[in-house]
Amino acid sequence: MAFATRHFVRTAASSSSSAAATAAAKKLVVKHVTVIGGGLMGAGIAQVAAASGHTVVLVDQSDEILKKSTKGIEESLKRVTKKKFAEKPEAGAEFIEKTLKNLSTSTDAVAVVHSTDLVIEAIVENQEIKNELFKRLDKFAPEHTIFASNTSSLQITQLANSTTRQDRFGGLHFFNPVPMMKLVEVIKTPMTSQKTFESLVDFSKAVGKSPVSCKDTPGFIVNRLLVPYMMEAVRLFERGDASKEDIDVAMKLGAGYPMGPFELLDYVGLDTSKYIIDGWHSLEPNNPLFAPSPLLNKLVQEKKLGKKTGEGFYKYK
Repeated sequence: MAFATRHFVRTAASSSSSAAATAAAKKLVVKHVTVIGGGLMGAGIAQVAAASGHTVVLVDQSDEILKKSTKGIEESLKRVTKKKFAEKPEAGAEFIEKTLKNLSTSTDAVAVVHSTDLVIEAIVENQEIKNELFKRLDKFAPEHTIFASNTSSLQITQLANSTTRQDRFGGLHFFNPVPMMKLVEVIKTPMTSQKTFESLVDFSKAVGKSPVSCKDTPGFIVNRLLVPYMMEAVRLFERGDASKEDIDVAMKLGAGYPMGPFELLDYVGLDTSKYIIDGWHSLEPNNPLFAPSPLLNKLVQEKKLGKKTGEGFYKYK
């Protein structure tokens, strides 16, 4: 490949078509996006991409899931337009119609990646399942197509290694709820090309987000700081130094946080938090910040996972 590239550049220069070589080195302008995973994150990413003029295909395993995803997107768009077009309902209706025209769904990921510029994966946080997906899609996606994962806890490098396009692979970590949260973490592995990285940054800006960049380190920026903070709050409570209620109040009133650490743990899901900290602990077993919590493990074992199950650190009606 290296020889072919050098040969192409020499030929292009000798035939006075250096403009073609320059164009080949330019960033990819993403127009067509494939989002794999119709859950909250995937649907949210599909929504903001479609709303910003991209052609989007949302992929999941069944039509039933995709119908639910589409309905959720429609409801979300209505909420957005109520604020954005409060005094112009007709413009709001036009915005919803235009966004939904840009969005289609499919249960066949292989079939739709043939004509896509960017694949964003937002499926279950499972290394093997993600690797298998990327390995399969790598065979069918065009050479120029960039692959990105929305993972919050797994190494992007390991996911990229399941493909032959490590230079065209990066992380795009959106935050929940995607239509409201302005941040996107753009993750560059040691193999990600500068062209790919810049294309991902540009795409993030195009969908109305504020991108920050980070190396492929556990938790990137936000979760790398946030998860150990939440775990230290649990340890504080486990030691009996303060009640969970007082810890939450202290961080809200003393640090200006919108939620206390225990409220946030329940919102995120105790199983998700345990999965993240267990993964990091296996990578760095001697790092005290990544030490597992007996109390968190006990609650997860009892299926008290937070808001989604009606009980975690707090009870919900």
